Amino acid sequence: MSPYASPPLLDVQSLQVELPVAGVPVRAVDDLSFTVARGETVCLVGESGSGKSLTALSLLRLVPPPGRIGRASRIVFDGEDLLGLAPEPLRRIRGQRIAMVFQEPMTALNPLMTIGDQVAEVLMLKQQLTKAQSAQSAIEMLASTGIPEPARRAASYPHQLSGGQRQRVAPAGALVRRPKRLLLGEPLGALDKKLRERTQFELVNIQEKLGVTFVIVTHDQEEAMTLGTRIGVMHAGEILQVGTPTDIYEYPTSRYVADFIGSVNLAAGRIVEDEPDHVRIECPEFGTTMYVDHGVSAPPTAEVSVAIRPEKIQLTRDAPPQPENVVAGTIKEIAYLGDLSRYLVKL
Repeated sequence: MSPYASPPLLDVQSLQVELPVAGVPVRAVDDLSFTVARGETVCLVGESGSGKSLTALSLLRLVPPPGRIGRASRIVFDGEDLLGLAPEPLRRIRGQRIAMVFQEPMTALNPLMTIGDQVAEVLMLKQQLTKAQSAQSAIEMLASTGIPEPARRAASYPHQLSGGQRQRVAPAGALVRRPKRLLLGEPLGALDKKLRERTQFELVNIQEKLGVTFVIVTHDQEEAMTLGTRIGVMHAGEILQVGTPTDIYEYPTSRYVADFIGSVNLAAGRIVEDEPDHVRIECPEFGTTMYVDHGVSAPPTAEVSVAIRPEKIQLTRDAPPQPENVVAGTIKEIAYLGDLSRYLVKL
C-alpha cells in the first residue's frame, strides 16, 4: 500500500507475467502489488533474474513476445487502466506522459542527430520555444546533469560521447518532455563510483525540481538507498518487502532482505524468552544468548535468524561486564578501505 492519502499516480495490483521456458509457461513475475505516489521515487531492487526489469516493461505493456500478462493483473496509471487500452491510446500515453530510459542509453538516442538538437527538438514541440531559445535551454538541461562542457557536448553525436556521458544525457533527453512518470532501467550502470554517486544526487535534485515520478530498476542497493523514497526488494518474481530505506535496512522482514541490503552478520537461533518489549535468542553459532530490545512476531521457541549490522558491533580487548550480546574471537584479517576497515573475526 501507499503511505500517502491521495490517489496514487500508479497502482499495480496482482501483476503476473508468464514467459515460456522450453515450451512450458513459467510465472516470472508472481502476483505483484504496489503503488507509486505522485512525485515519489520508488526503486525496484533485486539480483539478476529477480523479475524487476520484466516488471518495468510490464508497466508499459512491453513484455517481449511470446510472454503474456495475466488476466487478473491491473495497471492503473493516472486513472487509466493501461491493460484495457487499445494500441493507439496506449501509444499516446507513452508518448505524452511516460518516458523510459533503458539500461543501454543508445536505445534512447537518435544516432543521426546531435545531442543538443535532440533535446531542442522536444523543447520546441512541448514548450513552443524558438529555435534559438530551445538550443540555449538544451544546453542548460545538459548542464543540469553535470556533464562537462555542455555547449560542446550539445554539438556532439551520441557515438562521440563516452558511455558514462551517454548514460547521463539519456535522462535529460527524456525529462525535457515533462512526463508525469519516468522509468529508469539501471540508469547509472556505466558510471564509475565517484561519478555514480554525484549523478545520484543530481537525479534527486532534478526530480524534486520538476516533480516527475520516478520508477527506478536497479541491482545496486546503494543506488536504491540513495534515490528511493521507498524500496521494493524483489526475489524470484515477488516483492518480499516494500518500505522506506530506513525500514528496509533497520527492520528487514526476512533473512533474504537482511542479507541483500547492506553488510550483515547472520546466524541461526531459537527464541527462549519472548516479551512485548524484548526477546532473548539462544544462538549456538555465536556461543551466547542475544538480547533484542523489542518484540518479534514469532511463536515461543521459534527458529529465527539473528542479523547484526557491522556498525552495531564494538570491538574491545576487555570483556564487558554483561554476559549477553558478547562474543569472544580472534581477529584474523583486517581490510583497510580508507574511510572504514573491515574485520574478519574467528569466533
